[in-house]
Amino acid sequence: MRSLRFISAEALVSHPQLAQENLDHIAYNLYPLVFKASYLLEQAEVTRAVLSHWPLEEFRLAALLGPNTDHPEDLRDRACKTCLEACMQGLADHVLQRGSHRLRVADFTGIQDVQVQQCPCGRALGRWGRTKVLARICCQLQAQPCTARHPIEVFTDLFVTEGNFDMVVQALKPTGPAPLQVCCPSLRADSLSPGQLLQVLGLAGPSKLRKLEVVHNVRLHVGHVQQLLAQVGFPQLTSLTLPTKAFDAPPTCAPTPEGEDPLLNSIAWELSQMKKLTELSVAFSTLTGKIQTLLRLLSQAAQTLRVLTLEECNITDNHVGMMILGLSPCSQLQEFKFLGNPLSASALQRLFAALCELPRLRHIEFPVPKDCYPEGTAYPQDEMSVSKFDQQKYDMIAEDLRAVLLRASREDIQASTPLFGSFDPDIHETSNELGTFLLQAFKTALENFSRALEEME
Repeated sequence: MRSLRFISAEALVSHPQLAQENLDHIAYNLYPLVFKASYLLEQAEVTRAVLSHWPLEEFRLAALLGPNTDHPEDLRDRACKTCLEACMQGLADHVLQRGSHRLRVADFTGIQDVQVQQCPCGRALGRWGRTKVLARICCQLQAQPCTARHPIEVFTDLFVTEGNFDMVVQALKPTGPAPLQVCCPSLRADSLSPGQLLQVLGLAGPSKLRKLEVVHNVRLHVGHVQQLLAQVGFPQLTSLTLPTKAFDAPPTCAPTPEGEDPLLNSIAWELSQMKKLTELSVAFSTLTGKIQTLLRLLSQAAQTLRVLTLEECNITDNHVGMMILGLSPCSQLQEFKFLGNPLSASALQRLFAALCELPRLRHIEFPVPKDCYPEGTAYPQDEMSVSKFDQQKYDMIAEDLRAVLLRASREDIQASTPLFGSFDPDIHETSNELGTFLLQAFKTALENFSRALEEME
């Protein structure tokens, strides 16, 4: 139930001109209330004015939009384009105002990007869009004379692609004094070259980075990953996602016996130094011939690991015994996702029996058993073939797997097979850029192929 104070704040912001004219007469402790009311009603002019006049030392968006005694509704899942742009413009206005400023910290993290926006305008400003708007404002302010006595620390979750790379680099590396100092607790990178990735990581401050997602079209191989972990260093990292083929050997590297690859051994050692790592995703990396090294990696992270994703890593029945040995020390593991691996029903039963021994495990995402597909089905599968399986046989096997959990008194574990995954707001937001990137990559591959044919002739 809304308090009388919040109802009064709503009444005020419903008259934007009146609200803006009287901001200087509002008690400082009421500013958070007026801000949330303006965000709820999508009164962008008031939202911007509130930020420009912000009288407190800290502005933390997630805390302001979260439930409180005055207004219990949680607005953190409203990535409203109108309101978020107004927030950032209001921050710029605040910097440009003359006089002393109390604001020291502006924190824009904690917004939840969802598929359907509940705000009146229905338009979202996703993580990539927020990154671009903030970077543009930083660059604009760098061109202005800097009169601020102290820079404002701006915390944000960066999402960097080829499309906003140059602007983000300029925002992170100003040529002179800048009123806004961008701080990056989490970073997602896509459609960048390895060199661009290393550059933006160096500028973002890897010593304070807590979450790093390197995804999809960042073409890393195991040599790049080793360089990334060994030269950059991430002492505070809690979550790491590596892209497709991140464990593949460099093109010029000769094959080595399993367990003797110096690059993989170095990666395992570097990960062992990340004492706070709780989430690891190496989905879509071919781990054939690398299972022993992966097991050593798991044993190093076993004491902290909470979430492990090994989707489409070509883990077969022959690897299950070693997988069980590798997972057994992971006593803190809560989620294990291994969709898309060619495992039989019997192998899954063995694995489920071992997973029952992990006391904190609550969520398993397992693949459709290969028994349910026609013999000779190739892996990895495309979207068309992944859905063409024997549903009746799958239901029987899934029931047997649930029986394994029940016999071990592990009703607390939820096991499922989501075929196509969940909504990814970051992919949705940058789909046009990713499509262009893929077309360019395809064109380059065709040109290389044509050149090779000409050389053969």
